[in-house]
Amino acid sequence: MKVEYKRVLLKLSGEAFLGRNLHGIDPSVCAHLAKQIRDVVKLGVEMVLVVGGGNIFRGALRSKEFQMERTVADYMGMLATVLNGLALQNALENQNVPTRVMTAIEMHQIAEPYIRRRAIRHLERKRVVIFVAGTGNPYFTTDTAAALRSVEINVDILLKGTKVQGVYSSDPFKDKQAKLFKKLNYIEVINKKLRIMDSTAITFCMENKLPIIVFSLMKEGNLKKIVCGKSIGTIIK
Repeated sequence: MKVEYKRVLLKLSGEAFLGRNLHGIDPSVCAHLAKQIRDVVKLGVEMVLVVGGGNIFRGALRSKEFQMERTVADYMGMLATVLNGLALQNALENQNVPTRVMTAIEMHQIAEPYIRRRAIRHLERKRVVIFVAGTGNPYFTTDTAAALRSVEINVDILLKGTKVQGVYSSDPFKDKQAKLFKKLNYIEVINKKLRIMDSTAITFCMENKLPIIVFSLMKEGNLKKIVCGKSIGTIIK
């Protein structure tokens, strides 16, 4: 089967790990994600993953709730992404997919420090690379980390996996009249204040001409269809 994109970064929000849970990690969701990623890797696609941590701790929101300094809360959020990354690594290795976790905050016992050349070498050896701990800096989201890593390691496209089909004019869970966009440009996303990724990430993608596809990862086979060039979800370019 011919593939359209040979090196892909998939951004997973922390909420993607929830499943039916209100908090934490649902093992069945990890298994579901791992199977979809395995099917893509079998096609020869080089896969990179960036994971969020909002299912465990969301720094920007919790800093006020806990009366905590924002930098401390953000570092706690980064550590939450490590838990998700390790859970996903385990699920992938259960599917016999070789995997490496690379972190922006050094913790040698459980993950490799992020080194660009080493990450690329892992990809060339057909290992899935999972980036955790965001950029390693407070005040920057994992969306921004996904955009940054995408450009650093020269991916063909950035994929944002969500619970909905793509980008809508409003929240489809609250507004039955919400319109699904098939195509958007970066300026439209910013001007319409569409909450796909934060404005820093969108601007970075625009400046580096990195296309983004927002799609439903919950539907079986969508990831494989996208890397094979089929029109799924919303493309931003």
